[in-house]
Amino acid sequence: MSHARSGAPAASPDYRRSLAWLFAQRRAGAPRDPARMHALMRALELTPPPNAVHVVGTNGKGTVTAMLDAGLRAAGARCGRFVSPHVEDFRERIMLDGEPVSRDSVRRFVARAQSLSEPRAAFFELTLALALWAFTRRRLEWGVFEAGVGGARDATRAVDPVALVVLTNVSLDHVQTLGADVGSIARDKAGAFRPGVPVVTAAEGAALSVVARTAARLGCPLHVDAPGDPLFEPPHTGAAGTAPDRARACNARLAAAALRLLGLPEAAVARGLAAPPLPARGERFRIGGHDVVLDGAHDPAAAALLASALPPGYVLVFGALRRKLGAATLAALEAGADRVIVTEAVAGEPALPDPAGRAVIEDPLTAVRLALGQASAGQPVVIAGSLYLAGRVRPLLRRMARTAAQTTTAELRPARP
Repeated sequence: MSHARSGAPAASPDYRRSLAWLFAQRRAGAPRDPARMHALMRALELTPPPNAVHVVGTNGKGTVTAMLDAGLRAAGARCGRFVSPHVEDFRERIMLDGEPVSRDSVRRFVARAQSLSEPRAAFFELTLALALWAFTRRRLEWGVFEAGVGGARDATRAVDPVALVVLTNVSLDHVQTLGADVGSIARDKAGAFRPGVPVVTAAEGAALSVVARTAARLGCPLHVDAPGDPLFEPPHTGAAGTAPDRARACNARLAAAALRLLGLPEAAVARGLAAPPLPARGERFRIGGHDVVLDGAHDPAAAALLASALPPGYVLVFGALRRKLGAATLAALEAGADRVIVTEAVAGEPALPDPAGRAVIEDPLTAVRLALGQASAGQPVVIAGSLYLAGRVRPLLRRMARTAAQTTTAELRPARP
């Protein structure tokens, strides 16, 4: 995953060194525990914004977070946003009033964090601390925080008080950390609930049973998405039409309910749902006569939802992290693929222990070029399996799409007499 966007102004050496230091910080086997984040906040004298929303779940967290941020700002609130991971630019993670955190702020925060002898903190904890520090300096009224992994033991659990919790959904992911079944994963994610704080969710089945029991025990008003429920229905202003796929439409319903529970007017709800998509969430490029879809689908449920929105017969470029359910995720996408190229989301980390005769191209840029070269006229190309993979290939896709657009424009330009 790149640290800075291709084509952006050159970063200073101090900023690059600050990022390198941040990325080098590890838990080194220490357990995930919000107590670590509490200790870091005390050491840096950090406090959360006066109002906050906590977004947890397996899929859709980033999109819902972006919609909530956009809706709150449309209502006139000064709001910060914290998401992870980034795709190309580290600063995607932290937005203040709609603008990315400045490189100078990153550099100044890292200098302050480096002065601490204790506590030792990991990259994610430090990045969350940077967000809190930047939000306070900007005097923001609201913060919307996307959890990293789970809920009970995630660093974002240290953010309190919160006005609302959104649990998007629950499916198999991070099984080595959260548990091997949906019930166990739901219990961990429901650990984000606070006593008496409303919860919005689209959880189903066994996961919903766990969520409902936890909400009842803590006295949390629980709002579950159901067809026809006016709380979740997008405003009838055309905003619903901005949802290009089922995943975004589901996320929009959760965001609509959350924004209404926060007391926002319908105009702000509509503006929130129309927030631009985050990079690599069903993102589309037009290259050489091919539609190219870039999606970070990294678990079986997200892959199945993506596949359901695609016409069969595409060329698939797939790369996953070793710790993910790579084989099951690939199976959901492979069913609709005409051919598959397996690549590496992270250099030196094979996506599958046994590619079973599938074409393997370790370098993702080479894999993308090969897929476009092998695709027949008009055949779509789908690149999925990890946001880390998306970060490696997105600069290439943007360049190729820009070149293709310029070529088309030149061809259509009338010849001079």
